[in-house]
Amino acid sequence: MSILLIILLFGIVVIYLSVEIVNQGSAAVVTVFGKYKRVMLPGLNFKIPFIEFIFRKISIQNRSIELDFQAITSDQANVNFKAMLVYSVLGNEEEAIKNVAFKFMDERSFLQALIRTVEGTIRAFVATKKQAEVLSLRGEIVLHVKEELDSTLEAWGYHLIDLQLNDIAFDESIMRSMAQVVASNNLKAAAENEGQALLITKTKAAEAEGNAIRISAEAEKIAAQLRGQGVALFREEVAKGMAESAKLMSEADLDASLILFSIWTEAIKHFAEQGKGNVIFLDGSVDGMEKSMKQMMSLQQINAGEVAKMKKL
Repeated sequence: MSILLIILLFGIVVIYLSVEIVNQGSAAVVTVFGKYKRVMLPGLNFKIPFIEFIFRKISIQNRSIELDFQAITSDQANVNFKAMLVYSVLGNEEEAIKNVAFKFMDERSFLQALIRTVEGTIRAFVATKKQAEVLSLRGEIVLHVKEELDSTLEAWGYHLIDLQLNDIAFDESIMRSMAQVVASNNLKAAAENEGQALLITKTKAAEAEGNAIRISAEAEKIAAQLRGQGVALFREEVAKGMAESAKLMSEADLDASLILFSIWTEAIKHFAEQGKGNVIFLDGSVDGMEKSMKQMMSLQQINAGEVAKMKKL
């Protein structure tokens, strides 16, 4: 009875040691007497008890790590980087799992090598750039690191999924000087814009003033022409009226000087009506009247000559 119990217990132990459950997202490396044998994939697996052993279980899920380090540019400026590295096992293929299991003694050694390799790659790239270029080269830095590390990580059994540079900062003194440069450039741009705006304003004002002067001059020119034409028409009508009056006076056997006398009296009447209290001095003597009549007669002769010339034309 005791022998059967021992055999039963031994069988249970053998069955228990023969079963191995590998969780999803993991893989198990099996060795036989310390030598690599095979890889167990997720699910229920069987092994030979006391001969096959689980050397290491490896997670093939994505993992991340944060980096905080410093680099120096070609013009001796200190640049502080804060980054996040996302990586994973290259796959559940046997060769990749073997590299992960046996390339490094443990996970800590691998992380140390990975961090130092990433930092060294970024430092080597930044060392060839100037401080003014670093802030605009975030994407180029990430691409450079991926290109440099892909083959190395593949040999280790890993794959670099993403590298995020969350923060790129210079020393306080450099940041202060860069802020001053930006401020001065902004002031320069503002002054240039203000000067251009002032130039445009003054140019437009000068153009408007010139256009106003031109329009005013053209209007004055047209007004002068119209005034001249009006005076000419007035004189023409006066000459026609006087000629017609003189003709009627001649037909009636009357002296044409009566016309001038009538014009003279009408002028005096107009002066009196429109003078608005102003004092007008006239020579009321006989000699003065004769002198005025002679002048008006000569004016009549001049107007008659102008009318004749116009008729000839």
